[in-house]
Amino acid sequence: MMEKNDSIRDLITVKDDSGNEMCYEVEALFDMRGETYALLRSEDDTILMQVEEDEHGQHLIGLSNETEKEAILDAYQIAVDAAPAEEIGDDLR
Repeated sequence: MMEKNDSIRDLITVKDDSGNEMCYEVEALFDMRGETYALLRSEDDTILMQVEEDEHGQHLIGLSNETEKEAILDAYQIAVDAAPAEEIGDDLR
């Protein structure tokens, strides 16, 4: 019997620089300034990573510039506040 999972989000595993693996839910994927970003959430942490694509597929790249990371998250929050998910979902029906 399969265990029930109430989450409908995709799960991914991210390996840090030390080789430790963490499981995250994909909270959001969004485009900003011509780049694609993934907002990932675990029980303990929320991280922002850049999505890059090449001939081998998509890869997540960590952001090291804290100022850039904060600016991207601020802009994302403004966009979410301007168009909450419920409204977006209602528009699609």
